[in-house]
Amino acid sequence: MSSVDRFSTELIVERYLNGVRIDSFLSKHLRNYTPWRIARMVRAGSVRIEGVTIELRERVRTGQRVEIDLIEPPDKLLKSVPFDLPIIYEDPWLIVINKPPGVIAHPAGEFQTHSLVNAVQSHLDTQTARPGLLRAGIVHRLDRLTSGVIVVPKEHLSHRLLSIQFQQNRISKNYLAIVEGVVNKDRQTVNLPIGRAPRGRGVLMSAKPDALDARPAKTIIEIVERFAEHTLVRAKPLSGRLHQIRVHLAEIGYPVIADDCYEAHGRLKPPPELRKTPSLPSYVESDDEEIDELDEDQIDDVEIDLAINDNALMSRHALHASQLGFQHPILNEWMTFTAPLPDDMLKTLKCLRR
Repeated sequence: MSSVDRFSTELIVERYLNGVRIDSFLSKHLRNYTPWRIARMVRAGSVRIEGVTIELRERVRTGQRVEIDLIEPPDKLLKSVPFDLPIIYEDPWLIVINKPPGVIAHPAGEFQTHSLVNAVQSHLDTQTARPGLLRAGIVHRLDRLTSGVIVVPKEHLSHRLLSIQFQQNRISKNYLAIVEGVVNKDRQTVNLPIGRAPRGRGVLMSAKPDALDARPAKTIIEIVERFAEHTLVRAKPLSGRLHQIRVHLAEIGYPVIADDCYEAHGRLKPPPELRKTPSLPSYVESDDEEIDELDEDQIDDVEIDLAINDNALMSRHALHASQLGFQHPILNEWMTFTAPLPDDMLKTLKCLRR
């Protein structure tokens, strides 16, 4: 890299990193660089502490000024994929997003590029002089089909402090779910351990006594609105188990509508390819042109009939992370963020009210 292309950045050693080796310190700040790549730059003489070039064995002290010439590019940078991010709040340390349904939090399986962190990385790269100086951090996840509030730290200290809050269950979380059946109790607490289901496809969870590696789990369920055969509930998880709300609601007999995995009383659904597809009314099987000729009330009737015949009112499980509260990791203020219901759940509620 020529001197014209050389880019330097300066970092100040935080108190909690006092005494760590220089490569460990830099790995915390430059999270898109592997430790191997950072060690190469240190050995090349690109790192200075208080203006003095140092060796790899050097340790940092609180308040020291560390300067690094980034003579190599980041080597674990996620692909930057720009797409619309519904941002609820943003500051220099974190970003709060209303995650749309269908977007996975982190690349996995067949979803390798169009994840939430790919979009956040694209957003962060517009805020720095070089791509990759900031890296989106994941401290909690929402299922791909679950919508709602998710917080993503931008830098290492907020990532560390938020992670601790989640691990210690010092986060306030509220979800809205539309469930099958009319829930009688206005408020109830489900206190059932959750572990891996001993049978079933993939990683499925269970609140049954035979669940593997079960851990304590508690969810408060409150009624928001009752319908003829469904209920809108607010769920407050007091622990953070995989699929916790869906498993607890299903176990007490009120599964989330359109849930692809969990049925009433904790039964697991068979794989999609083994399920029977219900027949549709003849007027629903007609082509788009004929449907377009129906008036608004008839279209609503078609939607309701479709829902009844499909035994589900939505194309994904009706679960939305409506509210998230936490202590800001840097400002030390308690902050609460709310995300409005997405269109598909609003449409479903309209159908249920009719």
